Amino acid sequence: MKISDIPGEVLEHFREGCVIPAMPLALHSEGSFDEVSQKAILRYYLDSGVGGVAVGVHSTQFTIRDIPGFYERILKFASNVLDSRPVLKIAGICGKTNQAADEASLAVSHGYHAGLLSLSDLAGESELVLLEHVRRISRVIPILGFYLQPAVGGISLSYNFWKAFAGIDNVLGIKIAPFNRYATLDVLRGVADSGRAEEVSLYTGNDDNIVVDLLTPYRFTASDGRSQTIRIVGGLLGHWGVW
Repeated sequence: MKISDIPGEVLEHFREGCVIPAMPLALHSEGSFDEVSQKAILRYYLDSGVGGVAVGVHSTQFTIRDIPGFYERILKFASNVLDSRPVLKIAGICGKTNQAADEASLAVSHGYHAGLLSLSDLAGESELVLLEHVRRISRVIPILGFYLQPAVGGISLSYNFWKAFAGIDNVLGIKIAPFNRYATLDVLRGVADSGRAEEVSLYTGNDDNIVVDLLTPYRFTASDGRSQTIRIVGGLLGHWGVW
């Protein structure tokens, strides 16, 4: 699947900037899946005017992957509910390359438009290996990068990584959530210098800095002296999932 396959209205809303909650997992008190409550949560998002929903990410609990077939069940259930409105359907994608590719294929088969790609399981690998991993998954589904803070399992990544990452054709955007202003600027500068700033949409996941992220224009000077201003256009946040 390519970015060009995403419905025009959905893609335009995403690029303009919108609210994207990360869906929490609804369970009964004994731990079984609560389909009624899960559907109510998703319908609440749609009625609130969200531009997209992220499913199978941290707030949906990564451990759903430990139960055979449960990750796919959640993806399918959420997709069927979200189909009632034109919103960007984002699937969380984890694991090393084979697992991530399988999850990306499942997401595409259930109508998801993009994958929020976690690199945590590749900790210790070089940035060249990480980029090849991204390229491999991007051949299956459009990718949203995920810069997660190292305190909860993320990997510190350089300006050069983000410049190369943004240059990959099927990269749709980046969720910036390192909880670190210098690391956030590395992403912004990398995207600015990649030549794809108008195509790679930036979303904040910095819970500690949401308002400033959304209000600040970021200005960079390229090597040719050209000035460029880019902005973080929206938010993709776990705690938006319940408020």
